[in-house]
Amino acid sequence: MIDERFMRTELLLGNQALKNLQNSTVALIGVGAVGGYALEALARAGVGHLILVDFDTFDITNINRQILALTSTVGQKKVEVARRRVLDINPKCDVKVEDIFISDENFDKIFNDKIDFVVDAMDSMKEKCDMMYFLYQKGIPFISSMGAALKTDISALKIAKLSKTNYCPMSKKIRKSLVQRGVDMDKITCVYCAEQKDSGPKPIIASKDGSKAVLGSLPTITAMAGLMMAHYVIFELSKGDKNAKYT
Repeated sequence: MIDERFMRTELLLGNQALKNLQNSTVALIGVGAVGGYALEALARAGVGHLILVDFDTFDITNINRQILALTSTVGQKKVEVARRRVLDINPKCDVKVEDIFISDENFDKIFNDKIDFVVDAMDSMKEKCDMMYFLYQKGIPFISSMGAALKTDISALKIAKLSKTNYCPMSKKIRKSLVQRGVDMDKITCVYCAEQKDSGPKPIIASKDGSKAVLGSLPTITAMAGLMMAHYVIFELSKGDKNAKYT
């Protein structure tokens, strides 16, 4: 019997694809701008087991681009808001939350469960590179976001191997770090923006509390990046059904 909640997913991708999604475990590292939209799509597609990792709380400045940031959720923990949202979409979903800042000190704890895919939507560069290296070594499939701030050209968003990225400063820095550790760039999948430096308006970079630069960003770019990541994961997890083909 078709589960009406996910009937349209099943009708398009097939029964086996939906079963694969329902039996899969996906870890989302960061549930803010990009990660929040990825989470929304994965939950609505029927992924049955989710691990949500984020240490932050919602701030009013998050509202312009984060789907989980609302006037009513300002000041609340991101993982708890995300958990409630997922269960409102699918009460049967198994949701585990980790309210921690991810680092090499807790990789073993976070990735201790059987994980079918990881969505890397974190910003902190050192920890991001460390995690990508850890996942690569462990053979855990993942897709990484190369950042969506300071971008205006939505048509320049692409999914590619890290070795094939261009016009992306974050990709360049991550490649340098991972190459030094012996990582094969042709085996790392990412979503990035190939927008050239001189396109679009020049950003105004403000200082917040005199300590941290705040980068301009749009809800359209961050949402599309997150949805593209989720789309890729959905079709990777759906493999085995002839109807489920990623294009």
